[in-house]
Amino acid sequence: MREHDSATTGTAIAVNAPAAPATAPGPPLAVPATAARGTLLAALGVASFSLTFPATAWALEGMGAWTVVTLRSVLAAAIAGCCLAAFRVRPPERRHWAGLAVVAAGVVLGFPLLTTLALETSTTSHAAVVVGLLPLTTAVFSAVRTGARPSKAFWAAALAGAAVVIGFTVQQSGGALSTGDLYLFAALLVCAAGYTEGGRLARHLPGWQVIGWALVLALPVTVPGAALALLAEPPHLTGHAVAGLLWLSFGSQFLGLVVWYRGMALIGVSRASQLQLAQPLLTLVWSVLLLGEQLPLAAPAAAVAVLVCIAVTQRSGR
Repeated sequence: MREHDSATTGTAIAVNAPAAPATAPGPPLAVPATAARGTLLAALGVASFSLTFPATAWALEGMGAWTVVTLRSVLAAAIAGCCLAAFRVRPPERRHWAGLAVVAAGVVLGFPLLTTLALETSTTSHAAVVVGLLPLTTAVFSAVRTGARPSKAFWAAALAGAAVVIGFTVQQSGGALSTGDLYLFAALLVCAAGYTEGGRLARHLPGWQVIGWALVLALPVTVPGAALALLAEPPHLTGHAVAGLLWLSFGSQFLGLVVWYRGMALIGVSRASQLQLAQPLLTLVWSVLLLGEQLPLAAPAAAVAVLVCIAVTQRSGR
């Protein structure tokens, strides 16, 4: 290699080499374009997820917790199954099924169940503390699982953003811990694992197939669960209950995860996860508009602080 290098440096071509960058602008432009697209897709996922807690509160007005969790998954699986069949998608390779099982356990079953049980005793604003910790937890899971090594600036901004969100949500709830906190912290762990594994799989499979196969994989649990839940918790359908269930099924459980996993595949799990720092604040806005909860006066200041932290993580996430 050294001989080859020395041979080329002695030629006129080597002397004129500095002119080569004139043709370089092509490839570098692809990276910002891909990053922008990934950030947009992940942000759309966050916007979808921000409606999850208000939609769950609506669904709980007419259905029991177990009914909400199982029915949302069954309906989402019906959509995913139709898409997989329509496009004649072959089942994933055997090496991907373990990861899909983690996605199913964490995102399809664990997080919806635990947060729905928590919302039976907690307000949506208090439950937002889970989302305040989720970006940081997901980044930690990603570092352990995928070997990602974000910069020190990334971790500093992520910790600062998490501290702002946690402090804000705890302060606005009066500093009291609800009886659903154990559910919320358990939900935090299983969801971070599901997000990390789904983001990793989305580098090998399209994002919609990742969540699609995870939903299908959960059907042996969700279908019998839905049947039993409907018998044990007879629903009293209202407009709010139906609208909440439909959004949970089509928005939160399927479409939101489709764009979310695709965004993570494009910009990385750790970097995408930090966009969720904005989710609790968005949830509070929806809580005001849809549930009539009062928005704390500190919300604008917290929103600005969180946006600054997000900007730093996006610039230093690679």
